[in-house]
Amino acid sequence: MTEKQENVPLLDFADITVVKDGRLILDHISIRVEAEESIAIIGPNGSGKSSLIKVMTREYYPVAGVPDLRMNIMGEEMWNIFDLRKRLGIITTDLQYACIRDNTVLETVISGYFSSIGIYDDFFDVTIEMKAMAHEVLKFLGIHHLANQKMTKISSGEARKTLIARALVHDPKALVLDEPTNSLDMKSIDQFRKTVSAVAAAGKNIVLVTHDLSDIIPEIKRVVLIKDGKIFADGKKEDILTDENLTALFDIPVKVQKHGEYYAAFC
Repeated sequence: MTEKQENVPLLDFADITVVKDGRLILDHISIRVEAEESIAIIGPNGSGKSSLIKVMTREYYPVAGVPDLRMNIMGEEMWNIFDLRKRLGIITTDLQYACIRDNTVLETVISGYFSSIGIYDDFFDVTIEMKAMAHEVLKFLGIHHLANQKMTKISSGEARKTLIARALVHDPKALVLDEPTNSLDMKSIDQFRKTVSAVAAAGKNIVLVTHDLSDIIPEIKRVVLIKDGKIFADGKKEDILTDENLTALFDIPVKVQKHGEYYAAFC
């Protein structure tokens, strides 16, 4: 791979406007994420942050005909949707609910190769190499001992790690995490953060969507605030996560505190 290819930005969007059911949900959004950059996108419910992720994954499409419209992902404008989703390991609470079936952890991880929920022998050709990679990823995440456990029998935190393994199995460029700690208890949240930090340290981009500052791992240096479908602020984490910015973002008095390398917000 040439140096030029290595430096192609993960994301290069300009003038993205999205309308759903007659309502403007993204309003002329422009954002660029560099090749080795990890970011957090923060905003209140309904602000447009999850909608921006759906533009990335081609679930939503911007209004056509905007003169400066640009929607490049990893240097490409046009994508086969299945190829794109293999390059972007997507983890959501909805996906976790869908995966809680009578499949084993190993089967769930291997299903990431096929963008399916389970594995069906009559339809999928699971190779020895796929199984070997699934075992390798489970070992990397410290959950190999769960390989033969049913998804219905493991904890929420273990299920979330399984989703990370499912996303990593086909070596994506980035992990896209949409409200990743919803429904997790404190211990599971701590374990999840450490897992995501390990993934970031291994060289993956992290795109984190959240309304909770404590989800932001130390490896994320840039924060984007979204409000009413627009970019409200964008910059270095320490410059953006201030009382003034968060108070204006959420329309309530907010006090930001830093604990070690993590941030927290209090009303």
